[in-house]
Amino acid sequence: MNGVINLFKPRNMTSHDAVCIMRKIFNTKKVGHTGTLDPNATGVLPICIGKATRISEYLLDVDKEYIGELTLNYATDTQDSDGKVINSTIKQVSSNEINDSFNKFRGTIKQTPPMYSAIKINGRKLYDLAREGKIVNRDPREITIKNINILNNYNNKEISFYTKCSKGTYIRTLCDDIGNDLGTYGYMSFLIRVGVGNFKIENSYGIDTLRNMNEKELLNTLVPIDESIKHMDKIIINLNSYKKIINGVSIEVDEKYKDLINKNIRVYCDKFIGIGKISKYSNKLVLKMKKNLIGD
Repeated sequence: MNGVINLFKPRNMTSHDAVCIMRKIFNTKKVGHTGTLDPNATGVLPICIGKATRISEYLLDVDKEYIGELTLNYATDTQDSDGKVINSTIKQVSSNEINDSFNKFRGTIKQTPPMYSAIKINGRKLYDLAREGKIVNRDPREITIKNINILNNYNNKEISFYTKCSKGTYIRTLCDDIGNDLGTYGYMSFLIRVGVGNFKIENSYGIDTLRNMNEKELLNTLVPIDESIKHMDKIIINLNSYKKIINGVSIEVDEKYKDLINKNIRVYCDKFIGIGKISKYSNKLVLKMKKNLIGD
């Protein structure tokens, strides 16, 4: 079996746990996720099966979509509901102030990764240091909040929202930052991931559902490798170039593909054969395979 399963990850399960379960269900060791999802969060977690593990890196950079809830007036050490309260206030804020604050976080912004994260500094994961009571300096990272909309506002205390953001965005840090911007505190009290690139929650499968499927039904749940990365551009080559390109030889391509220079692209020759990259050589555009995905 080769493809990507659009898994609905339940709460209190790590991404690593989900991979282990999928190995048993699909009866294969070749399983890998496409980026972690916090244990206390639920939702879309695409998992690569079989040969699809070779394209997992191309799913890391896609946009993510979430529905979250921000609870104001409290801060926790983990920035979410699993942590202990470390600060609180009774300050009141208005709905207009909340709307204005959310709008400030649209676009490209700087975000400092939380201490409770898997980022490594000097070879150690931040959450290990945090559990030892240590706080280290973290450099802010550039992220992009492509969309953020308030869905419901409960008494200016609990605000549910939708956001679409770039990779590397921490929603719990976003909640903490909004709380600070309002002059109060805030933590993420709920999070569900509703989209990872083209994988949407309405097309996801629960673990119990997958456990009750036979082999043929499981096969039908897998998104084909090329469809899993359809956010990437594609190129179709002629049959005469097939043997050359699958054997690592660069082939010349039409000038119309000049906008795809240095981009990862899906390569087809009657069928999907892998991922390639176009470059310029001696004033010509040439295509060379990066990953050959034909065969078993």
